[in-house]
Amino acid sequence: MSKFSELPDEVKPYEKCLKEGPQALSDEELMAVFIRLGTPDRSPVDIARDLISLSGGSLVGIMDLGIGQLKSVKGIGEVKAVLLSCICELSKRLAKQSRRHGARLQTPDDIADYYMERLRHERQEQVWVCAFDTKLSLIGEKMISLGTVSASMISPAEVFRFSLNANAASIILVHNHPSGDPTPSRDDIDITNKIYGLGVIMNIRLLDHVIIGDRRYVSLHRTGVIKD
Repeated sequence: MSKFSELPDEVKPYEKCLKEGPQALSDEELMAVFIRLGTPDRSPVDIARDLISLSGGSLVGIMDLGIGQLKSVKGIGEVKAVLLSCICELSKRLAKQSRRHGARLQTPDDIADYYMERLRHERQEQVWVCAFDTKLSLIGEKMISLGTVSASMISPAEVFRFSLNANAASIILVHNHPSGDPTPSRDDIDITNKIYGLGVIMNIRLLDHVIIGDRRYVSLHRTGVIKD
């Protein structure tokens, strides 16, 4: 197999990182560091280039690839596919935690920006409830439903159980449409109205319900479904 030690010095990503830092590496070189070993006729950089091409030409697109798709690239077996899949998941979680620290999600844009990269890649609908204190600072979040590609079930009881345990003054619902089209369905509007009404009774206001698509979103507050 082709190893870094067999490559010319100027194209060794590992050595280049030691000398110049990871910021000096191209996308292909960064991926090659994790791939490590090539094949007799292809270097780790060649394999990384094919992987990025399969993902649509971007690192972000790799997050959409399942383990089977990763293994379809010549030079990537099961172990490497699992490693790359875990790296993608770790990246998502690091981004989530770094952005959550001190988050003040006060507009639909803030909410969409916070959840977009986490949810737009998902193949199933996820429903999240975000809890806020009286100063509109995020104090907790929980996924309350994992649905199929075409539908999800939102339980008002679960929404308010979490909200009460979090001592929330207000909440926001967020869910994704795996189709990439964030246009609200009739069910989306109906459940929003139901939870809004219950929130009025329980003194936990539903501020918004944001639907995440592929780089697009819809705010049911902005569309007038939820009224001030």
